[in-house]
Amino acid sequence: MSLPLVSVVAIAAGFATPAAAAQTGVRSFNVPRQPAATGLVRFAQQAGIQILAPSDVTRGETVAAVKGQLPIEDGLRRLIGTTRLRLVSFDGRTAVIAASRPGVAHTIAYAPQQDTAPATATDATPQTDPADTNAAADSPQNDIIVTGNTSDRRTLFNSSSNVTLASAADLLRKAPRSTAETLELVPGVFVEGTAGPISNNYSVRGLRGGSQQFITLEEDGMPILYGGSGADFYFQNDITINRLEAVEGGTSGVLAPNGAGATINFISMKPDHDKATAMVRYTGASYGDLRADGYFSAPIADGWAFNVGGYITSQKGVRRTPFTFNAYDVKAMLEKKFDSGGLFRLTVKHGDKHFPYYADMPFRVASDGTISSVPGLDLKRDDVGGRGFTQFLVPDAPATGQSLRRFSSADGVHVKSTTYRVDVELPVSSSVRLFGRARYLDGSYDFNGIFPGSGSGTAGLTSALNYLTPANSPLAGLTPLNGTTLTYFQVAQIRFPTVAQYGLRNIRTGQVIAASDTATLNALNGNGLLQQTVLNHQTLTTKDFGSDFGAKWDAGSGGFQNSLTVGGMVYNVRRRNDQSAVATVLNDVRNDSNVYDMVALDASGGVLGALTNNGLVNYGNWGQGLFNDEVTSLSGYFNDELTIGDRLHIDFGARYEHQHVRVAIGNTATTNALVPAGTPGLYDNVGSTFDGTYTRQSANYSDWAYTGGINYELTDHIALYVRGAHGFQTNGGDTGGTHKPTGLTLYEGGVRFKSRMFNASVIGFRTEFRDQSYQFINPDNPAVASNALADNFTNGVQVDATLRPVSFFSIDAQGVYQDPKLSNLRFDGVAQTQYEGNTPERTPKKLLTVTPSFILPGGLGEIYGRWKYVGKIFADSGNGIALPAYSVFTVGASVDVSPRLNLTVSVDNLTNAKGFTEGNPRQGQTQTITDGYFYGRAIVGRNALMSATLKL
Repeated sequence: MSLPLVSVVAIAAGFATPAAAAQTGVRSFNVPRQPAATGLVRFAQQAGIQILAPSDVTRGETVAAVKGQLPIEDGLRRLIGTTRLRLVSFDGRTAVIAASRPGVAHTIAYAPQQDTAPATATDATPQTDPADTNAAADSPQNDIIVTGNTSDRRTLFNSSSNVTLASAADLLRKAPRSTAETLELVPGVFVEGTAGPISNNYSVRGLRGGSQQFITLEEDGMPILYGGSGADFYFQNDITINRLEAVEGGTSGVLAPNGAGATINFISMKPDHDKATAMVRYTGASYGDLRADGYFSAPIADGWAFNVGGYITSQKGVRRTPFTFNAYDVKAMLEKKFDSGGLFRLTVKHGDKHFPYYADMPFRVASDGTISSVPGLDLKRDDVGGRGFTQFLVPDAPATGQSLRRFSSADGVHVKSTTYRVDVELPVSSSVRLFGRARYLDGSYDFNGIFPGSGSGTAGLTSALNYLTPANSPLAGLTPLNGTTLTYFQVAQIRFPTVAQYGLRNIRTGQVIAASDTATLNALNGNGLLQQTVLNHQTLTTKDFGSDFGAKWDAGSGGFQNSLTVGGMVYNVRRRNDQSAVATVLNDVRNDSNVYDMVALDASGGVLGALTNNGLVNYGNWGQGLFNDEVTSLSGYFNDELTIGDRLHIDFGARYEHQHVRVAIGNTATTNALVPAGTPGLYDNVGSTFDGTYTRQSANYSDWAYTGGINYELTDHIALYVRGAHGFQTNGGDTGGTHKPTGLTLYEGGVRFKSRMFNASVIGFRTEFRDQSYQFINPDNPAVASNALADNFTNGVQVDATLRPVSFFSIDAQGVYQDPKLSNLRFDGVAQTQYEGNTPERTPKKLLTVTPSFILPGGLGEIYGRWKYVGKIFADSGNGIALPAYSVFTVGASVDVSPRLNLTVSVDNLTNAKGFTEGNPRQGQTQTITDGYFYGRAIVGRNALMSATLKL
């Protein structure tokens, strides 16, 4: 991927290695005359500093030769003295280069000093004649990367890992509507971005969709959460993020826990020790979201500097809702640089956020397979939730400490967190440095999510008239009383002996519709349908401590250079989960849907009483729901990178992790607790009941992650690489007990090409995933979660290419073709041979994104488009429902109104296309279309995002 804003000559901030010591004083240089892109790299390596320069500034420039012993700043000024470049700032550690002439296209963003590891004093760049390298000099594949590498010398071109870089400009151009959508910048990652701002699913390289396993999200090189899953609750991209780096497979599982598939590292701007800087950004969306971001950094004194930044937002969400969800995040850093080159940094981050959440909705399927909206519920814009779900008091087991548990869609998902972090760097000598970092997250979320069709599935989606007809009603088989087998309408007849018919009562308006009023019932919302919706209420508190520490040793002589990093990791995670009182309500099918009580009516139409409790049909649907777990993890790791001669690069590494897991699982009472006295409705009990005691389990697990790779530069333009890796995902504990780690093996190999006009990589890969473990709701008994084990095997090819035929136009393309296969699927230990060879659920075989971009004259900015294609996916492991392929077109522009003011606009889903990312996972492993309907999630329709960024 090209980096049009900051094609950083020495990009780092890797998660495995801290920044090297600041370097000052006199150095010995031997830099021949050559293109600026390679010359600046060589100078940075010999000086032991980092240099930041925009690629569009260095393109076409040739630096002068610099030889002999010189002060670093004098040498740098001599190097660029004959060019149209200028030295903006140099603090002894980081040099910033810019154009000395106007008219260069750019995107306004602040690129301060980074937490980067500068190139070492050893020159690893092949010695070639400048004329031979001129064509490739400005290639983004010359960018030095550290994510997935530890030597600080590997470029995208000579790395043996599959690495993706995305600058602040790339992130601004992407205009993501959620954190998960930023991951679409990484080839091979499939994002199900239909849940709203958070709790979206993503997968990589053919792994089963519907989760966040094997991918770890990091902030500044540390996992946001040790386990990986749920990280997007606690992290949202904002103005403080300078870039994204990602590595798929390879070293990802060695240098980070639970990142065997991929590590996505969001890298923050660091305090500026040179001058005060500030930025503000205001963003608005066509669907009503408003947001303000701010950033400020300044030096203090004696090597101290600070920054502070974050955002505040008022969200309506991409789907129509009567609610507003407010949120803020703020992050501050205090940094001290020592004369010896050491570094100390303290970071504090705090957030208090409310988010909307979107689950399934019903869709209509025509006889020819065309999927469309149910009348009254627009699949591109609407949401089932709304005012009818503002508040419920759900009966709960008294042993939980609350006999009534409040549920509120108006609260959405409420996330609170505070993170404390310390980073320390200590140079021991010119070739050895120590590093250490630790962070502690104290977080919690209160998840209020509605799940239409869960458990009941399409069996609960039928006409309102059927619901009110005892012989046909989906409620007829329920047994609402403890200790009896009396069915729903049998109990109703006993409770209301004079009942003549049943009716619906809107819990907001009080309107009653009798079963005899068939015309009104059949016309309800234009579809006449009712459905059952689950109120999923989950609270989860997390105390997550993590640390990473070690040493790096660089050595070399003659024809080889070697960099060895050895370190350790310690994590301790404690969680308390409460998912009790999950209940089901009766509601209609429309936007901002109404919730109904079923009522008994006498012969005159008077209401005798309610069969439901303010719309609540029954309780405790997903089990007792309580567990507490603790994971203590100890790891030791190493990674070695060896360069032999100029062109052969070999690296290998391993990590050993020992894990102690303990879990306390809430026990289910033999007799369900009674509802509080006076509770309306037929049900006399709270359903699956926590009895106040726990069953405790503990286990110890150990596993190895290891990898090895080779890169060989055939020429200055072509490099080959091959890599193998084995990693694992730890699984902690839950209501199913403790779980051993799950292994993942990946193989990949590819070719990279770089030139001034064209850069590309083509990668073949194989993924072997054995004993994937996951839980799913048993549709025959929703209170029971069934355990599934499966093997997945995927072969695929990945392409990433950039063509820039002229200076004002470029086109990027990235795509994946993969063929995943399901094997050896078992439910609760029982083999399910009928699934053999199927495509894993929610896993597309084809993904493609093409992005053309036009640079505006006079450095005014750019206009771009984007075509995203997602191939057909299956909603279930049984491949019973195939969701069609779809395309999404996006257009946007970024215009620099002045040197300080930038305006951007992005219109997503320009053609208002339909697209579907999943079915109803709570309907079971084989889903079906019933009576022309099924449940799933859809992408939103046409929408726009606009922002103004002011650099102060």
